[in-house]
Amino acid sequence: MNQEIRIKTKHFYAVLVILGFLLIYSLSSNNGCDSDGQSSQNSEFAAAGGREAFLLNQKGPTIYAITPTYARPVQKAELTRLSQVIRLSPNVFWVLVEDADHGSELVANLLRRSGLEERSVQLFAKTPTNFKLQGKDPNWLKPRGVEQRNKALDWVRRELAANGGRERHSVVYFMDDDNTYSSELFGEMSKIERNKVGVWPVGLVGGLMVEKPVLNRDGIVLGFNSAWRPERPFPLDMAGFAISSDLLLDNPQAQFSYEVERGYQESEILRHLTIVHEMQPLANKCTDVLVWHTRTENPKLDAEKPLVKAGKRSDAGLEV
Repeated sequence: MNQEIRIKTKHFYAVLVILGFLLIYSLSSNNGCDSDGQSSQNSEFAAAGGREAFLLNQKGPTIYAITPTYARPVQKAELTRLSQVIRLSPNVFWVLVEDADHGSELVANLLRRSGLEERSVQLFAKTPTNFKLQGKDPNWLKPRGVEQRNKALDWVRRELAANGGRERHSVVYFMDDDNTYSSELFGEMSKIERNKVGVWPVGLVGGLMVEKPVLNRDGIVLGFNSAWRPERPFPLDMAGFAISSDLLLDNPQAQFSYEVERGYQESEILRHLTIVHEMQPLANKCTDVLVWHTRTENPKLDAEKPLVKAGKRSDAGLEV
């Protein structure tokens, strides 16, 4: 009996010793990992400039992002996506221009809810009836956004003149509401020099995976790899360039027109401002794609049509 008790006691103490050893080992290992991990994280964080490394340059030039928009089922969805990118880009001022007789509550509500009221302006300019697409017209049949972009350019020029004009360097970009933008793109725009038009690649446009400027060994723009109507003076997409504000002030005639061929809107404004060889290549010497020419599929609303006729819309009382 005493021998059995001594054996059990011996086993009990052995277990305690093993548990104590495991506990000490565990604590020392965790402390080492935490210390090394924290040290590593701190050194990486410090090397990257701390939290500021994750923010865009707030001291850069103001970027006036001009967005023509019009009422349609996907309008709020498109503008919501853009608003999230702009919120991450503190030096962007959003110029929204609606194709309408007056500003809509939908756009006003979106700006308020996104916290961009102080960094935006809501304008409107209605496209003349003879230039409006009708019924099943393909979207390329008539020029789009002409009235709205010109309205925005007038507003920007007045704003610049009232706030320092040429002394205050700014950038103007045409930011369509159906494209997809990386927030990095606005950091690249901040590098645009005075009297320059910055250029970069655009993905999924013109029948190509990417449409881009072609550079020589000295980094000078020689032309573009455009496959669609490459004979254009500036065969690039609206999303692929931004303009130093002093160029727009010095050339008030630079604007868009209803009287140009399909695909020539970009060339119409740029011909007043620069030549191809003087454009400033950005986005890592035009090797990074930071914007894509995407389009939202029109939603199928067949089940909604009878509800509308019956006065029982599914979105009654809602803003979709």
